[in-house]
Amino acid sequence: MTQSAAAEPKLHFFAELAVQVGAPIEVGRTPRGVRRMIPITGGQARGDGWTARVLPGGADYQLVVSDTLAELQAHYVLETDAGDLLYVRNQAIRQASAEVTARLIRGEPVDPSQVYFRCLPALETASPSLRWVNERLFVGSGVRRPQQVEMKFFLLD
Repeated sequence: MTQSAAAEPKLHFFAELAVQVGAPIEVGRTPRGVRRMIPITGGQARGDGWTARVLPGGADYQLVVSDTLAELQAHYVLETDAGDLLYVRNQAIRQASAEVTARLIRGEPVDPSQVYFRCLPALETASPSLRWVNERLFVGSGVRRPQQVEMKFFLLD
């Protein structure tokens, strides 16, 4: 067997986010599952040497596919303290027991250790100083709180 020159991926901290959310809009049960849309109303982000605010107007589009699994796709914009804009498209899954999932859907607090919440944020920007994010992959983890979603994003190097 030949040795591969491919490097093992490494994770580097990119940002910590607290995304504030509004009351869910329940679309109802569709053929694919229960559809929900959760407005993003604001929030903050902090990276190594920078901060940003989450601009209101984004949303988290959810598909609850079973009593234990939800597929999430959030779209929102960060405005850095330097005035740069970052478009975030974050795809995630959240898995927990049926009881914990029901509590999350009702907006109740749950122990984060009982929930598997992982995400694949994709970032886009026109900013010359941040343009490198357009050409990198990120992964993350999250915690759903009643009024916000807390996440950590890592650069996949």
